[in-house]
Amino acid sequence: AIQAEKDAQSAYESFVKDTNDSITAKQDSITDKSDTKAKKEGERTDSKKDLENMMIELEELANESSDLHKACDFTLKNFDVRQSARDEEVEGLREAKAALSGAQLTFMQKK
Repeated sequence: AIQAEKDAQSAYESFVKDTNDSITAKQDSITDKSDTKAKKEGERTDSKKDLENMMIELEELANESSDLHKACDFTLKNFDVRQSARDEEVEGLREAKAALSGAQLTFMQKK
């Protein structure tokens, strides 16, 4: 009976030790998983901020692209008008130059 009680006590102590070891291991596992979860949530928050910033940047780029497209459309639409106005301006300058050259020649000839 005493041997059986010693065996039972030994088995109980072994069970308690195993249970305590298991509890400690599970608590360590919970702590590790909680740390990992906190890190991942931090990374998720950072990723959300990065995504939000990227979406803002993409929207700004789309607006800039739209503005550039409008400017290019305006330039293309008015190219012929601007080119003919420039040609008229150049022709006017040539005529003025010719008139001034002729005036200078007549002025020099009178001397």
